[in-house]
Amino acid sequence: MKASPLAEVKDRFGSKDDLVAAVRELASDDLFIDRVNEDKGLERVSNRKLLHLHSVLTDVKEKFGSRDALIKAICEAEKRTDEGYRDRLERWPTPRLWDFYRSVS
Repeated sequence: MKASPLAEVKDRFGSKDDLVAAVRELASDDLFIDRVNEDKGLERVSNRKLLHLHSVLTDVKEKFGSRDALIKAICEAEKRTDEGYRDRLERWPTPRLWDFYRSVS
């Protein structure tokens, strides 16, 4: 049986604050579009979503290094070179880009 998100946070990071710090460390400008509510911040995001965001950002950083490289890989996989398509992809959040890359490759 799969562990609950709270149990997974405690096992892997120790506390939610440590998980938030790890996500913030990965969420640099080259990997993440900051669309977080400034009043609430990442501290109010659920453990499940934070774990998913951490795994996505880790995978993208290891495989591509930046969002731009991920977008370039998507364009190459779909054999699309038009700038309008690339501009549309640049507005997408990183988890959506990662899921789309996995589906097209």
